[in-house]
Amino acid sequence: MNIYGVVGWKNAGKTGLMERLVTEIAGRGFSVSTVKHAHHTFDVDHPGKDSHRHRVAGATEVLLASRNRFALMHELRDTPEPPLAALLDRLSPVDLVLIEGYKRDAHPKIEAHRAINGNPLIAPDDPTIRAVASDTPLMLDRPVFDLDDTGAIADFILSEVGL
Repeated sequence: MNIYGVVGWKNAGKTGLMERLVTEIAGRGFSVSTVKHAHHTFDVDHPGKDSHRHRVAGATEVLLASRNRFALMHELRDTPEPPLAALLDRLSPVDLVLIEGYKRDAHPKIEAHRAINGNPLIAPDDPTIRAVASDTPLMLDRPVFDLDDTGAIADFILSEVGL
């Protein structure tokens, strides 16, 4: 399975870039899945719903299904967060998995950067970042794309993974 990451500091444009890339790449006929790393506690379930009640009762996994979608919730309880590779193994095969976050993992990535945030670039110290998508021109030792040039960024990623 081909994987490519989008990383950057908070409010750098990662999620917007991910959304545009999924639309662009899927629109070209490729199947795309995404993985999003959250640095905080999150819940896709709602208190009072049957599935939430199952989890609270102690179920390790709850699979919620309808004719439109299914969601598998797995409670880690006292176990450590699984590594990215273990999570990728749970996905159905697709042409490309785009990963938001997991900036310390070894897969190839593009960094989203907005100058107004004042954060330093991650790329100069990270060889896994193969390009930067920025709202301002930059002089780097790797390609720099306009943050809004989704087509060119998609071309680059697809070329990088051989699609």
